[in-house]
Amino acid sequence: MLRPVVVGLDGSRESLAAADWAAREALRRGAPLRLVHAWEAMGKEPSTLPELDAPRHWARRILRDAVDRLDERYPQVHLSSEQLARPPVDALVAAAEEAELLVLGSRAFSGVGGFLAGSVALATVARLTRPAVLVRADETPASEREPVAGGVAPDRGPYREVVVGVDTDHRCHDVLAFAYESAALRSAPLRVVHAWRPPGALGPGAEDLIGQEDAEQAVTSLLRPWGERFPKVEVRVQVQNGRPAELLLHTARDACLLVVGRRIRPARLGTHTGPVAHAALHRVRCPVAVVPHE
Repeated sequence: MLRPVVVGLDGSRESLAAADWAAREALRRGAPLRLVHAWEAMGKEPSTLPELDAPRHWARRILRDAVDRLDERYPQVHLSSEQLARPPVDALVAAAEEAELLVLGSRAFSGVGGFLAGSVALATVARLTRPAVLVRADETPASEREPVAGGVAPDRGPYREVVVGVDTDHRCHDVLAFAYESAALRSAPLRVVHAWRPPGALGPGAEDLIGQEDAEQAVTSLLRPWGERFPKVEVRVQVQNGRPAELLLHTARDACLLVVGRRIRPARLGTHTGPVAHAALHRVRCPVAVVPHE
């Protein structure tokens, strides 16, 4: 049985954009779409407190309106919805465990043009063991595509690149699997980005050149089995001296999707997103997929 794509809704523009993106992703994957809204005060039995009537009505309307909207826009997608009477983070983490991926909206920080991920989104992503995608409010079908001329509809052109950051010290099987599959589903190019910094090198020289060659060979070795598994995916390798977060942020400016990894830490060490994922969630404009890995 196919796992569903799950999207968390709160009625915001960001979550509605996330629902649209999730519906398109469900179509690409041939998967069902599950809409969830979590509110811990939303019990199964009617309340006798008048002050809860308006919030209850609003909570039910969030899902109803989203279902109606997506039914009209994406009639091919099998939809289901559920109201969850739990704290939002707990509810989303539990829903994600049964999902192919979880999709959440993320607020844009005006003036910087990047993400200002809310506390619920960040706390949820930091606890997940399944992939999550965060989507901005201005994400549309056309923004996933390359600009085209000649009367072609802006949402019918070829997809922009999928970008993935790799660390050759960690094999990151789940991260590469998600990135290659995402590129294959879109018939999009996959840009693989690896940042390296030669220890003790203060400027260009022989040490830099040797480090560049070693880094390129390590990336080639890392990608070889994936090229055999996804022979139709066009791969563009970018090995560059620099800081991983800054290099990814720059490269992802024209991407349709950025894929980054998040190492799963033992429970005693607490939850975290990691510096690269944290920077991407706050500053990258395109949807960001965060894939947990060991």
